[in-house]
Amino acid sequence: MSSKDDVDGVDAGDPVYKTLLESTKAIPWKIDWNSMTFAYIGPQIETLLGWSPESWASVNDWVERIHPDDREYVVNYCVSQSKSGVDHEADYRALTKDGGYVWIRDVVHVVRNSDGEVESLVGFMFDISERKKTEEKLLTLQKELEELSFNDGLTGISNRRKFDMIMQTEWNNARRTRQPLSVMLIDIDFFKQYNDFYGHLQGDDCIRLVAQLLNSAVARPRDLVARFGGEEFVMVLPETDHASALRIANKCQRLIQDQKIPHEKSSVSDLVTVSVGVSTIIPEDNKLDKFIKSVDRLLYKAKKNGRNRIEVNTEASS
Repeated sequence: MSSKDDVDGVDAGDPVYKTLLESTKAIPWKIDWNSMTFAYIGPQIETLLGWSPESWASVNDWVERIHPDDREYVVNYCVSQSKSGVDHEADYRALTKDGGYVWIRDVVHVVRNSDGEVESLVGFMFDISERKKTEEKLLTLQKELEELSFNDGLTGISNRRKFDMIMQTEWNNARRTRQPLSVMLIDIDFFKQYNDFYGHLQGDDCIRLVAQLLNSAVARPRDLVARFGGEEFVMVLPETDHASALRIANKCQRLIQDQKIPHEKSSVSDLVTVSVGVSTIIPEDNKLDKFIKSVDRLLYKAKKNGRNRIEVNTEASS
């Protein structure tokens, strides 16, 4: 098969040309358009995929040796481009004879006859497996870096940056779907006094533990717990009404109280407690900042009214 026909008008049987074609890592090939059969394919194909040149008889052999997950898209794309007479290239996984696969870049040139009709396709297959591995590693690294950029370094939960992004998304969703959105701000009571008395290392441990407890209070994938700053946390609860949000706020307080973290310098308890501001809304406009400020005022009210308490706003409008 390696010298069945000429390749793009050049005699593939010519020793010099044949040597040039078959000494490269790229695998040359030619398909006759009318019969949809291979007129030529380089012997390098056997080294790469294990299939002998003789086994590449028709286009169907090429189709069947494309990974099932890539097959439909690649075949449809290449056929449509070829029919249109457009040169093109496609990346796909080619199946090997032993059951594995190799990433291929197929670069295709459409050859026309004197009447402008498609006569044949010629091209080169390139092994791009190493490049794909590098790309996958880079994508994995990028994902890891993105996750790090959205995580709080001390607690491991989401950070303020992640909150800002998710909050805007959920605000837009709630506005579109007319579903309630609840947000709560949570502050560790008298944390400065805790830090001063127990030291910053134990203070960090306290923040980490509270973060874990708050995170355990929610279970739905879209619920978000983030460190808002210092000893303050924020919780975003999509599609959550006032009553449900209040139950979660009470659960947060209970989880922290049950942990019995000593706090000798607290004015409201001998254990660590939290103050919570909770608000539920169905947004009518873009005044997200105004809403967050209203939740912050509720937290301030909880602290002003004695701490270790929950203040709520039941309005479901902006």
